[in-house]
Amino acid sequence: MLELRQLKAFVAIAEEGYITRAAERLGMQQPPLTRLLQSLEAELGAVLMERLPRGVRPTTAGLALLEQAREILAQADGLAEVVRRAAKGERGRLAIGFTSSAALHPFVPGVLRLFRETFVGVSVVLEEAGTGELLDALLHQKLDAAFIRSPLSGTQALHDEPILVEPMLLALPTDHPLALDSGLPLPLATLVNESFVLYRRRVGLGLYDAILVACREAGFSPQVVQEAPRMTATLSLVAAGLGVSIVPASMQRLRGDGIVYRELTECRNLVAPLHLATRLGDGSSVLREFRQMVVTAAAADA
Repeated sequence: MLELRQLKAFVAIAEEGYITRAAERLGMQQPPLTRLLQSLEAELGAVLMERLPRGVRPTTAGLALLEQAREILAQADGLAEVVRRAAKGERGRLAIGFTSSAALHPFVPGVLRLFRETFVGVSVVLEEAGTGELLDALLHQKLDAAFIRSPLSGTQALHDEPILVEPMLLALPTDHPLALDSGLPLPLATLVNESFVLYRRRVGLGLYDAILVACREAGFSPQVVQEAPRMTATLSLVAAGLGVSIVPASMQRLRGDGIVYRELTECRNLVAPLHLATRLGDGSSVLREFRQMVVTAAAADA
């Protein structure tokens, strides 16, 4: 089997034209270099170097090998560089998931753009889904990281990193009576008789529970008349007049027709967190670099 050291020896001899000079170039003695050439010729069953009165030169077979040997050695050097860059997190693949509301917060697209610009050798795959689906994909190693809207609980195989917290807003149809004075905050208790449209609990998890808890603390249980599979679908139902909803403030970026947003008061704990979830023990260099970039960016925005 051919060895890279044989090819390196052969290329050095061919390029220098003298075995002594090739030995000096490679930092070795002449006899071992000669043996490498002889072993290569024996391996290939052909004479590769023509011995001249002064020096050597490649034979026809040697010239044919020289071109291929240079390509093989270049590829080997490139492979080593690929491995080094991968070990530093500069090459590889990263699958990142996010909820629809997380994607609308400027932090998420901003940090994804920064990561892609910084680590151009990393292929980034993105997937949008509900929190439950994202966590399942993490557990089954279909995703490497996910931006979710609630802290983890009871999932020992996963870890979550708190990133930021944003307020929740009331979303109303434009023709709703409470939409008329949209400039003033509205006490949460005002919604006691309203019909609510919420995203399914198995999709929204923490946000769904946070809304229920906040309403109960305000003295009522919300009347949920419709649930939607995605938060964006929730807003479509609100615009259609099916009810009101409470959503993260960043959802305003959708700027959908038929919806008015109002601030809420007397619900201090009604907020929408953003967390980065990853698998415990996943120490891949690419993921490590991404996690560090997310944490650094979050600290800078705090």
